Parts: sequence; structure tokens; C-alpha cells
Amino acid sequence: MPTPRGEAGPEPTAGTGRHLARLIRLPNLLIMALCLLLVRACLLLPEAPWRQVLAPGFGLLVLAALSIGAAGYIINDYYDVKIDAINRPGRLVVGRAVNRRHAMLAHLLLSGLGVGLSGLLSPLLGLVNLGSALLLWGYSVRFKRVALVGNVSIATLTAALVLLPELQASTGRSAVWGYALAAFLLTIVREIVKDVEDMRGDAQHDCHTLPLVWGVRRTKWVTGFFLACLVLLVAGAVFNCLLLSQRYGLGSWLLVLVLGPLLALAAGLRRADQRQHFARLSTWCKAIMLSGVLSMLWLA
Repeated sequence: MPTPRGEAGPEPTAGTGRHLARLIRLPNLLIMALCLLLVRACLLLPEAPWRQVLAPGFGLLVLAALSIGAAGYIINDYYDVKIDAINRPGRLVVGRAVNRRHAMLAHLLLSGLGVGLSGLLSPLLGLVNLGSALLLWGYSVRFKRVALVGNVSIATLTAALVLLPELQASTGRSAVWGYALAAFLLTIVREIVKDVEDMRGDAQHDCHTLPLVWGVRRTKWVTGFFLACLVLLVAGAVFNCLLLSQRYGLGSWLLVLVLGPLLALAAGLRRADQRQHFARLSTWCKAIMLSGVLSMLWLA
């Protein structure tokens, strides 16, 4: 069977495990699981014993969320074969190492598993994960090609992930909402930066992402706006921790490992004018997000 341009034939026997891990973005899924665990253990149930934190219901919630996430990565790669052949030819999996029909089947099975498990836990969680699965499908098919719509979609899904444990436990703790807002803002920044990085492939496949519609210069201003909002949010948290609530450990962590890198990110964004610059900024965003997630440890 002929394959799309830039796509090799299937290679099912060459490093299958490595290719599958790349397809479902295993490191990203592990970070998602860590985020869910820290939200429940540190933000929502800081004084609860581990047997309560690691209750079977929470384990099912994690499995459901990771299934939806993996399905989203698979369907995104399924629809992006030609674009990825230009933007990331060395990381192409669907159509090269994984058959396209098998990829679609895996997406449907994982999405069904995620929605089904969360629906068993509660109707609300089932609706949230059903909405997440549909939004990921819409993102892959259409939304990612529309200026800001795709960016906001992924940012909303990231914030929803942070809120899932609270939707299950209903503790009423407000800290989780601050972390969800921070995740939303940082994800928008990273998604726009990735759009600039991927302009070459997107331009050849009728995408209308922000840098293609508005240009790189104005896109940097939009990114800077969301980044400034995030800086103000983190600066407010630092001020509260160090001067009001006297949480010196958390305040110092946020100051050195989150706020400082965010300011460095802003400086790098201002100077960036080449594809490799934006690729580094995208990686920098992931590191900041991990630092933000780990800061929850200070609330335990």
C-alpha cells in the first residue's frame, strides 16, 4: 500500500516498545500521574494516611485520565502524519512503526476505557472525561489549525486534569484552583511557542495558527500577555507565602524554581527569532511546569 509523502512503511519489529512509548508520550503520562497524585496527597488530603490517598477509586481515576491522555496523543499523531513528516521526521510513529488502523483502534479503545471507568466513579467525572475525549478529537481534526482555539483547548484540558481529584473528593480546598489556573496559563504559553516552532509544516497544510495569521512579532506579544498574567499569579503566591502565611519553604521554591525561570523565559521570548530558540523555550516551559507540580510537596 502506498504511504503519505515523507512516511515510510510499517516497521513493527524495530523497537516496538520504544515506538509505543513515544506514541503515547510515556514521560508526559508519568508527569500527569504524578500531578494527580500530588494534588490528592498534598493539596486535598495532606493529613490523610496513604491508604486513604491511594484508595481504589483514585487509582481508577488515574487510569481513566491516563487512558484519555494516551488516546489524545495517538489521535493527534494519526491526523498529523504529513505535518510531522516535515516538522519532526525523526519522531514519526503512526504509519511508520504503528499501522494507522491499529492507531485508530487503540485511540477508540483507550477513550472508551477512560470514559467508562470515570463514569463508573461518578456521572460528573464521566461527563468531564467524555468532554475531554471529544475535545481532544476536535483538537486533532480541526481546532489546532485555528488561531488560539487549539491553544485554549489544550490549556483547558490541562487545567481540568489538575481539578479531577477535587471533582472526585469534593474537599472544597481553594489551592487546587490556583494551580489549575497556573497550568492553564503556562500551557497556553507553551502551545503558542510550539506553533511558532512548527510554522513550516503548518503553513504547508492549510493551518491558520496564530503565528501564521498574525505573524511572529504580534504572536510574541500575545504570548507575553499570558506569560505576564502567570508571572503576576506566581508573584502573588510568593508574596503570600513569604510575607503573610509564613510558608517559607514553598515561597522559596516558587521564587527560585518557578518565578525566576518564568522571568528568564520572558527574556528568552523577547530575543527569540529562530526555530531552535522557540524549541528551547518549549522545553523550558515543560521544566517550569514540572517545578510547579513538585512545589505541591511543600503543602503536604
